[in-house]
Parts: sequence; structure tokens; C-alpha cells
Amino acid sequence: MPYALFCNDAQISKAYPSESDVWKLAHRSGLVVDASADEERPGPRRVLDNDYEIKPCRVAEGEDPARNKAEADRQSKIELELNS
Repeated sequence: MPYALFCNDAQISKAYPSESDVWKLAHRSGLVVDASADEERPGPRRVLDNDYEIKPCRVAEGEDPARNKAEADRQSKIELELNS
């Protein structure tokens, strides 16, 4: 099942093959913050900033979640090389 990033119930990212792929995208975009521990989980945990959510989504016609992931991975690699 594909997943995407949403804000106020509006899909704001492309569809990706897994929830973890969208977490990586959100992290690279600066949307992930560490929250303090709570009673259920010790240690810091990651949460999305503001009203962002990661939810299952429908794939738009002609969209390929695997291709979206490959493009995002390629872009991330290029950015790492430029920042080195």
C-alpha cells in the first residue's frame, strides 16, 4: 500500500512504496522533530511537525511509487555529494 505526506488532509507529496520512505522524505525536508519521552515509550521519539501526517494514499494515474522513491534517493545522494 502506498503512503504519502499530508497536511490538513491534503496530500502534499508524491506516493511512495512504504511509510518509512515517507518518513525519510519528511526528515530530509526538516519536518521531523524529536519529542520527549512519554509513559508508553522511553527515550525520544520522532514526530512530524505541525499538522503533517503520513497516511496511506491512492496512486495518481501514471504515478509509480517505486520510481518516486528512486528519484528521491537519487536526489538525496546528489545533495550529500554537493554538501561534502
